[in-house]
Amino acid sequence: MKTLYIRIIVTTMVIMITSAIIAFVVTNVYYHYELKPQNDEKITGIAERVAGMIESDAVDENNYLRDLSHLGYQFYLVKPDGDSKMFGDRFRSYELEDGIIEEVLAGKTYHGVANYPWQLFVTGFFDNELRNTIGVLVELEGEKRALFVRPNAARQFGEMRFFLAVILVATLLLSFLFILTSTTFIVHPIKKLTAATKKIAAGNYHIKLDEKRRDEIGRLARDFSRMSDSLQQTEAQRQTFVSNVSHEIQSPLTSIQGFSRAIREEDMTDEERAHYLGIIEKESKRLSNLSRQLLTLSFLDRDNTTGNMKQFDLAKQLRDVVSVTEWQWREKELSVEVDLAPAMMTGDPEMLQQVWTNLLTNAIRYTDKGGSIKVRTSEDRTLVYVTVEDTGIGIRDEELTHVFERFYKVDKARTRTENSTGLGLSIVKKIIEVHDGTITVTSELGKGSTFHVTLPKSQP
Repeated sequence: MKTLYIRIIVTTMVIMITSAIIAFVVTNVYYHYELKPQNDEKITGIAERVAGMIESDAVDENNYLRDLSHLGYQFYLVKPDGDSKMFGDRFRSYELEDGIIEEVLAGKTYHGVANYPWQLFVTGFFDNELRNTIGVLVELEGEKRALFVRPNAARQFGEMRFFLAVILVATLLLSFLFILTSTTFIVHPIKKLTAATKKIAAGNYHIKLDEKRRDEIGRLARDFSRMSDSLQQTEAQRQTFVSNVSHEIQSPLTSIQGFSRAIREEDMTDEERAHYLGIIEKESKRLSNLSRQLLTLSFLDRDNTTGNMKQFDLAKQLRDVVSVTEWQWREKELSVEVDLAPAMMTGDPEMLQQVWTNLLTNAIRYTDKGGSIKVRTSEDRTLVYVTVEDTGIGIRDEELTHVFERFYKVDKARTRTENSTGLGLSIVKKIIEVHDGTITVTSELGKGSTFHVTLPKSQP
């Protein structure tokens, strides 16, 4: 399996090699189309000046050409009968196309450098061949001769070619070493993140990473740490949730088992038996209610969309909820004041029915006898506002932020006798969020609580 370390090294080397090839091809194309004609023109000028010097009788042609060959040039002098003489290093090839020598002897300049065959991966400048020369006419003692001239690239650029080769090799070796070193620094924090991932997968969320870096790795480390903290909190919430569920299930089961055993094993009056059976029925209903609410939460957690969206009158639905719960608030001699302006909205009526029933039931449950409850609605162009206010026991400030948490009970001693599961407000909040709404609560201990619900009139 290829590691990231190897992938980075291989990728970088491939990029370097590819870049070198592309650069060579571009440079070669530039030479053939731009520099080669200029080089041909320059060598032609040198050849014409050499020929002029020889024809002037100011120098001996043999000594003159021999001396020039020591300065880095090659000369090839050909007579009409084919007799030839070489000055300087020999050519690798002496092949010429038929008729070239005759054309030069006739006075036509041979431009072998400019017309040298073009090859993509071969630079013709260094090809030491006779056909890669400039040919001019020279007249010596009344006899025409063909003089072919080219720079001796091996002699003129020999040391430079070796120097450039050393630089290239050294650059490649140093680049490779630097790539190895830099890749180690790049991959090391990623390896630490990989190790941290394995720890998290094993359930260890206490991860400490270097978050001081200001690059992408540093941001990744910070995001990873936040994710670890979030997972740790989620795991803690999961364990708390399991513990709460176990407790909420175990408590009524214990009661049911105990009273069932008492009914079966003890002698008791019909009145006592009826009382025990009533407790069993009550605890059974509590279990049924708990399981139903857990299923509702599970559904809402799994599916954040509602499938029964329709337009309905929210004010009418609230009046129906107030009517359904009438026996409860009349039993406690509570006064219920409603101020419901017509408010049409789009939503899931069944889900929102649970919201209003839960909020009103809680208000009734935690408001003492003779208290009051107010239910109001208002609206603007896009939103509907619902307020449920009571004069009940209120909620402490430190508990307000927890009232929507699952299994959280404000008055644990009291709710234990009120058949409360601690899931109602969690379900309410989840349903409101599914409708893209918000719910908040304000409260004053001993004076009552007010729940504020905001819902959009239409769903996207």
